[in-house]
Amino acid sequence: MPHPTLLVVDPAPETRAAAVQAAGPRAGVRAAGSLGEGLEMLRSAPPDAVLLSLDLPAVDLALVARLIESGVPAGSIVLAASRPTMQAMVESSRLGVLGLIAAPVDADELAGLLRQVFAGDEVVPLADAEPEDDDDAAIGASPAMLEVFRMVGRVAGSPATVLILGQSGTGKELVAKAIHRNSPRAAGPFIAINCAAIPENLLESELFGHEKGAFTGAITRKIGRFERAHGGTLFLDEIGDMSLPLQSKILRALQEREIERLGGEGRIPVDVRVVAATNRDLRAAIADGTFREDLYFRLAVVTLNLPRLADRGSDLDLLVRHFVAMYAVRYGRTIRGIARPLLELLHRHEWPGNVRELKNVLERAVLMAHGPVLLAEHLPLDQMRPPASGEAAADASPLPGYTPELPLADVERLHIREVLKVVNGHLGNASEMLGVHRNTLTRKIREYGLEGAVG
Repeated sequence: MPHPTLLVVDPAPETRAAAVQAAGPRAGVRAAGSLGEGLEMLRSAPPDAVLLSLDLPAVDLALVARLIESGVPAGSIVLAASRPTMQAMVESSRLGVLGLIAAPVDADELAGLLRQVFAGDEVVPLADAEPEDDDDAAIGASPAMLEVFRMVGRVAGSPATVLILGQSGTGKELVAKAIHRNSPRAAGPFIAINCAAIPENLLESELFGHEKGAFTGAITRKIGRFERAHGGTLFLDEIGDMSLPLQSKILRALQEREIERLGGEGRIPVDVRVVAATNRDLRAAIADGTFREDLYFRLAVVTLNLPRLADRGSDLDLLVRHFVAMYAVRYGRTIRGIARPLLELLHRHEWPGNVRELKNVLERAVLMAHGPVLLAEHLPLDQMRPPASGEAAADASPLPGYTPELPLADVERLHIREVLKVVNGHLGNASEMLGVHRNTLTRKIREYGLEGAVG
């Protein structure tokens, strides 16, 4: 493999010395004392990376933009300035350069940037073809996921109701969409509703609709999700959170294939295939009287179990390559590979938030990267480091700081805090993972003083 090369366009001897130290013994470093000389070297022998001083006469960000337009890869340029400003930092980031650093140049800081260009054999390449900007792509080669794919193929063409079981973030809606897309109802609508995210007093109206004047505030007729899904598929997500009275009405709608709007007098036929999902143990809920057994058997004609990301082995690598390539296209990043240390770090993480957590982590990493290689330092490292062995032995609880003596409110605060960490402070994802309405979560965040954990 040819040795990487660095072109330094800066007359200062200390900049050249720092560049030699940063590039390392494997790299070749050439230096130009003026802009003209540097441009000539760029044309005659294009380097792998360029360190360009913004302190040189006639050198500014407009010139850098012209260089990029002329064919110099943005992800190979490092800028140095004796007085970097916030505006210059923002504009250089928008151009996609590796970074803007202060002069005199710090060799360690420059080395950190150059690792994105000089990573060499420690880089896992992305797929050559640009992926579709589709974060719902079903990807996996593990035995557990292949069994899910086989089951989807077997049941999609039938009218049977399907119950999808799995932890939050495992892709239950993704599987429901795949069932719909491969069914005779594919030309019809796919309507989804998260039963845990809608307040109980509004959920019935969302599902079945209402007539004008049915209750205070019902100023017009509302068509519910069952009617909107006519001829297609209705996905009832987190159905385990639904109240018993609503469960009875869902059961009646499934059995009789007709519904009544709130405040209405007539029955409305509906032709709907129902796919339901939950992260709860419904058999335990039946035992404690919070879920109807007859509704369970009506829903679970076919049951699909989605594995945790931690149980999917090498699927993690496939998903990482897919999501990095997808977000690179979405955000205009010129990423060509992933550093192996980053993959090793991802494999050591337990992924309590499953694929949804992985997507959030990789989206943030791609946004932090400007070079051609995604590095471990682009990850939210405070979330990715495994607990020290002593900590793990001292506390078997997944909640740091938990002891059985804590009041229930303190345990709830710890749990909400940890979930917010997992989802990078995203309120919507946190409310979905916790199975509570967004407004309820917002109130609890204020109550427990966790506003700083929200992104």
